[in-house]
Amino acid sequence: MPQSLANVIIHLVFSTKDHAPVLPPAMLASLHAYLATVVRSSGCDCLRAGGVADHVHLAIRLPRTETIAKLVEEVKTSSSRWLKEQLPELAGFSWQRGYGVFSVGPADLDALLNYIDRQEEHHRTRTFQEEYRAFLAKYKVEHDERYMWD
Repeated sequence: MPQSLANVIIHLVFSTKDHAPVLPPAMLASLHAYLATVVRSSGCDCLRAGGVADHVHLAIRLPRTETIAKLVEEVKTSSSRWLKEQLPELAGFSWQRGYGVFSVGPADLDALLNYIDRQEEHHRTRTFQEEYRAFLAKYKVEHDERYMWD
């Protein structure tokens, strides 16, 4: 086969340190746009970026040459620096150390995009921790609660 082709879609989720709701609502649209720009600058397709005051969700199509770890490091480092530049009151801001990343089949992409678009609605009745545990169960990811939250 002379061509190397891929359609790898991931759902990336990460939170603010200690899940503190420090991301101002008025800043969320700009933050999501910035996150999408960083993802695209890394050679990936950002299909959606969203979230609420304590975490973000990204739907991303990875190219064959990008690794998840490298992409996440760039997204988190760059956006943390950007947030501190935009809002001096966030001078001590940081993202949580870890992240969740889940593979998504093309048939489930529309549901993921809709889910990301409706974050405010979801989080009226569910905390980030409850949401994250549900993803871990859905995707059958083994984990140790002692090391999930920082």
